[in-house]
Amino acid sequence: MLMSILLQAAAAAGAGAGLAKLGAGLGAGLAAIGAGMGIGRIGGSAMDGIARQPEAGGDIRMAMIIAAALVDAVALFAIVVCGFIL
Repeated sequence: MLMSILLQAAAAAGAGAGLAKLGAGLGAGLAAIGAGMGIGRIGGSAMDGIARQPEAGGDIRMAMIIAAALVDAVALFAIVVCGFIL
């Protein structure tokens, strides 16, 4: 099924252009999904840590914000690179 879709996309707009657009779309989507899952895991772990040690909440929150910003930056970079493919 997937192979037939890939072959149709390649035949529709030339082999290089069709697959490049398909790859760019898949790459951008996977980058967004991965970033969402990563930030969700960071947030869940931070809340678990704050629940276990409430006195360390400020330090945990600061580390969580920095880590979430780094994950967001990598996802944004991946989406921009996928945009250049188009």
